[in-house]
Amino acid sequence: MNSEISSATNIAHVLTEALPYINRFAGKTFVIKYGGHAMVDETLKTGFASDIILMKRVGMNPIIVHGGGPQIGDLLKRLNIPSKFYQGMRVTDSETMDVVQMVLGGLVNKDIVTLINNQGGSAVGLTGKDGGLIRARKMTFTSDNIAMGVPEIIDIGHVGEVTHVNTAVINTLIEHNFIPVIAPVGVGDDGCSYNINADLVAGKLAETLNAEKLMLLTNTPGILDKNGECLTGLDESVVTKLIKDGVIDGGMLPKVRCALEAVKGGVKTVHIIDGRVEHAALLEIFTDAGVGTLIR
Repeated sequence: MNSEISSATNIAHVLTEALPYINRFAGKTFVIKYGGHAMVDETLKTGFASDIILMKRVGMNPIIVHGGGPQIGDLLKRLNIPSKFYQGMRVTDSETMDVVQMVLGGLVNKDIVTLINNQGGSAVGLTGKDGGLIRARKMTFTSDNIAMGVPEIIDIGHVGEVTHVNTAVINTLIEHNFIPVIAPVGVGDDGCSYNINADLVAGKLAETLNAEKLMLLTNTPGILDKNGECLTGLDESVVTKLIKDGVIDGGMLPKVRCALEAVKGGVKTVHIIDGRVEHAALLEIFTDAGVGTLIR
């Protein structure tokens, strides 16, 4: 009996701690970039879906943007289409773009929608092409060409950047209590489809919707210092110094730059959190401790 009382008391403490956050964030928009290990581990997938449903039930407006790089790579391999990358971006010719759309807009997107709906939520899957949700343009790269003495333009195909977000599509779904699940594929003014980095899409959505929080799920505890300790409560000046000192580099750089753009654009806070931790999203939102790096 004592153990049952102790367990019930712990639950009561958790609910008490969460209540101020529930009151504070009711009606607020949260954009969550879903990817990494959290998308492949069955326990984490189920936990993520229940987290999103709970957020919706207590009055928040969660919006999911998902990746799918490993799944794209797997299908390309099965089709004997080579995968090439430039500065972390997948080189996307027309054939690869077809695979990207099939995997992101079909397989991955609908798996997430089904997972949420099977647990009692009401999710709707979209790509950026639906309702003109995400307008995009071709992302360009240049490289110094010493031999020619001028910058060389690097063409990596159908890789894009966001130019416009049609918020009416998202707002209509939110008003009818649906959870939007968005695949990062956009469309250009010329009708061409573009493969867009999911972090960039999530950041631009958060800016445009004036979101309370942008949450980026990763496969690390957050931004780590030179001793491997997780840093939090960072602002632009601190982050800029960490980049200059080489503390932030590699695959974390695009996420951090996305985070800085988001807070400059009006998002209250950005959280880079460890998606390998079960219920990471809830821990970050509803507890005092959190499980990652906060950038404000």
